Amino acid sequence: MNWALARLIAGQICVHACMAGMRMAAPLLALREGYSAAAVGVLLALFALTQVFLALPAGRYADRHGLKRPVGLAVAVASVGAALALVLPVFPVLCLAALMTGGASGAAIIALQRHVGRAAHDATQLKRVFSWLAIGPAVSNFIGPFCAGLLIDHAGSTAGSLEGYRAAFALMALLPLATWFWVRDTVELPPVIAAAGGVPQRAWDLVNEPRFRRLLLVNWFLSSCWDVHTFVVPLLGHERGLSASVIGTILGAFAIAAALIRVLMPLVAEHLREATVVTTAMLVTALLFGVYPLLPTALAMGACSVLLGFALGSVQPMIMSMLHQITPSHRHGEALGLRLMTINASSVFMPVLFGSAGALIGVAGLFWVVGASVAVGARQAWLMGPDS
Repeated sequence: MNWALARLIAGQICVHACMAGMRMAAPLLALREGYSAAAVGVLLALFALTQVFLALPAGRYADRHGLKRPVGLAVAVASVGAALALVLPVFPVLCLAALMTGGASGAAIIALQRHVGRAAHDATQLKRVFSWLAIGPAVSNFIGPFCAGLLIDHAGSTAGSLEGYRAAFALMALLPLATWFWVRDTVELPPVIAAAGGVPQRAWDLVNEPRFRRLLLVNWFLSSCWDVHTFVVPLLGHERGLSASVIGTILGAFAIAAALIRVLMPLVAEHLREATVVTTAMLVTALLFGVYPLLPTALAMGACSVLLGFALGSVQPMIMSMLHQITPSHRHGEALGLRLMTINASSVFMPVLFGSAGALIGVAGLFWVVGASVAVGARQAWLMGPDS
């Protein structure tokens, strides 16, 4: 990893940590103020909802303007959103802050991913840089909530006081400014101009390309697996009588494994083939989903969670590498926006579907249905290979 890439990863961590910290602190404050679980669910959904509608325009904006202008706007929006919660910590403003910080984080990450992908010179370097870049969200998902939690508990006169929440929001407002510090000296890449006189291009044109359509479908399958694991493991643990700390440890083991595999992948990037890695990950995930509900002990569930983290954690760098290889260079931002839009749409709607399906077929049945779907979808991943 070179210094330029390290600065971009640091910038990604700061803006994403702002959103992650707000995503923990805002619902906690809403609960403290007496709002219902349904209201808190709406508040949480708003962090992803903005990205559903803004990801595609943000990608097109990055295609036109490169890295710094989109990131600069995202930094401003995220800081203002968190600052509004600091100044007026009431539920409607928390909802607005969720929309602003969620949308800004998505827009900044699209611009950063586009820049990093364009700076890579070949397929091996694409896999390597996106493996490094994929570590950023794992780090920020720890830093943001951890720092916000410390301030909520210790910055006020008493634990959980309004002063503590204000301190957490103040830190979240400062974090995106650090993103600009890391990104501001990055050298912009030459713009890529589409051929003049061509037919006006629409997002649907990308979806009509078979390999890109398969990539979106595979990405959706695997994103759903990530969501169903996060959603179902607490339910399964509750059924088994496991404590909250044990359930948290199982989920934490999954996250650590997903981050660890991304640290290791750059070391062997030249030996990896994207379609092979993704297909293998899907088949392994399907197998693990098949046995997960049958495991009798917390230790066995934890071991399965680690293996699942290795499988699902390996996917994003491969997906990002393929995306940059199969889409035109002047539409990378748009393609990244489409990918982010589908992921966040899934994150908004799939938990509702999981809840309904789980009530109908049970927790084990939900694991098995999703696992079977992923096994069937593995063929789509294999067809994304260069010889297909």
